[in-house]
Amino acid sequence: MPREKIIVLDFGSQYAHLIAKRFRMLGFYSEIALPSSPLQTFADAKGIVFSGGPASIYDKNTPDFNSEILSLDIPILGLCYGHYVVQMGYGGKVGKAETGEFGFSELTLHPQTHCPLFDGISEKQQVWMSHQDEVLQCGEGFETVGSTKDCKYAAMQNLPKKRFSLQFHCEVKDTPCGNKIFENFAQFCGMKKNWDQDTVLNTILQNIEKEANGKNVLLFLSGGVDSTITFALLNKALGKERVLGLHIDNGFMRKNESQNVANAYREFGFNNFIVEDASESFLNAVKKLIDPQKKRMAIGENFIAVRNSIVEKQHLDESNWLLAQGTLYPDIIESGGTKNSNTIKTHHNRVKGIQSLIEKGLVIEPIRDLYKDEVRAIGKKLGLDDSLVMRHPFPGPGLSINVLCSNGAMSDDDAKEFEKAKDEFNNIKITEFCEHCSANMEKFVLPVKSVGVQGDFRTYRFPAVLSFERLGNGFFHIPKKWEKIERASSAITNSAQYLNRTLIRLWQNPSIKNSDLMLQEGYCEKDRLDQLREVDDIVLNALHKYNWYEKIFQHLTIDLPYSSGKGRASFVLRPVCSEDVMTARFAHLPLGLLNEITEKISTLHFVDALYYDCTNKPPATFGWE
Repeated sequence: MPREKIIVLDFGSQYAHLIAKRFRMLGFYSEIALPSSPLQTFADAKGIVFSGGPASIYDKNTPDFNSEILSLDIPILGLCYGHYVVQMGYGGKVGKAETGEFGFSELTLHPQTHCPLFDGISEKQQVWMSHQDEVLQCGEGFETVGSTKDCKYAAMQNLPKKRFSLQFHCEVKDTPCGNKIFENFAQFCGMKKNWDQDTVLNTILQNIEKEANGKNVLLFLSGGVDSTITFALLNKALGKERVLGLHIDNGFMRKNESQNVANAYREFGFNNFIVEDASESFLNAVKKLIDPQKKRMAIGENFIAVRNSIVEKQHLDESNWLLAQGTLYPDIIESGGTKNSNTIKTHHNRVKGIQSLIEKGLVIEPIRDLYKDEVRAIGKKLGLDDSLVMRHPFPGPGLSINVLCSNGAMSDDDAKEFEKAKDEFNNIKITEFCEHCSANMEKFVLPVKSVGVQGDFRTYRFPAVLSFERLGNGFFHIPKKWEKIERASSAITNSAQYLNRTLIRLWQNPSIKNSDLMLQEGYCEKDRLDQLREVDDIVLNALHKYNWYEKIFQHLTIDLPYSSGKGRASFVLRPVCSEDVMTARFAHLPLGLLNEITEKISTLHFVDALYYDCTNKPPATFGWE
């Protein structure tokens, strides 16, 4: 019997599947479809949502769209890029926004206009924006429902035609009223609740049995949440005798990580796994590599090489074994794995060797349509302990992606952009802080680029640094209100072309001057990884001590090739809070906890400087590579 559904048209953004997931979490079954889908696709649809997307609506290479969809007598909700599609479909105009919006904004609803999407929602709401274009003229028959300071047409409706369009992303947690908007839309569509967690779990288990088709499964076990829960699902669906977990110590693990992972699995009752030390081969695979994408690809391909050697060593019949991965949908979408998506990063689960196995039908990915919070919910339903389910994400490449690499010199293009970034930052006025902090504030730009995501596009830009009063022994004052730092960070990245992160300086070796710090030659080698492990371990232990480990989604410690000389380094602390990986806020750690972390790291002989990444996603990604 056909199931009623909300259909989400994927215009290529990171958020299309997140929209579908939100409806499912609210109890309304949803599916993804291409915007070029024929009309028969919508036979059982009660409503349609147009997702955001990385393209500008007026670009040449925009996603194909079947404009006949707008003729259907079905309610339609457009979000961000979808907002433009709806408006232009009825004669509206879209162009470059005078001021782009990235991050938090305040939506003010027009009290004289009733909109069913906002029933039960107060007049002023925090919303999450990520756009550089905007509606310049609304479509025929549309009226304005709400606006922000920089966006006149932030929410629009045409009730007779059952059409709604919103500039903001109500699918992300950082738009608190988003779930209510979706629930209101589903009710407007006449949709009844028809989806729950038991159905999700049963569907996954059935799919595993079907896809395995009698074969056994070998799974890469990083020790992170995704691979652990995939392991549990495979065991439940197929039985332990048909599943083998492979944990590879690739040399990129945290301090004592492999031993801790093995102990945790045994304590829970998993005994169908093996541990392989392949650190030497992985270090050789990334030797002298600088480009982060090449580094990820080299690591991914080496996983396949190690897998093949294990298959041979264990005398496994390859014709009877599939490879399993704990791939999530964000991994696929950020790797450009859907028709209209833009590549944010090259994921190690999507390198050439893996793609070849996928094409041959030799890879099984049970949680590929889920997001992190959904996966954790499934893990708890399976009875896994919080020590396994609530661990911070730790991807296969491990700490290697936190070690930024350089040959010690900028390219000519980077050098030109660096000068422009410095000029740009000098011209940005910072008005958030008190007179005392402002008077003692220094502004500078680090000569290393990091990856970001702005308007769903990948960017490689420089980090801006704010530094406040020097307190002695290398320590710097931190403003007491993180909200002020957050507003300053957003103001900087929203108005900058060459900056995509904002840092604050926590500590700098008092025996060196600012001019002593410079870009150094540095690669992903054991010595740098060992240094990173020590710094990272200090942070994680402190987070556990202060009961903050489970309050944040993930912490990354970033090792920069920026120091006073060989064998030394600067580090960035990057704790983030997120529900769905697609968006995040930097963590507002208590100053007592942060001070303790800073003091302990300052005692390490190889540390020259320590910074704190105060950038949300967007415009910055979680990691720097």
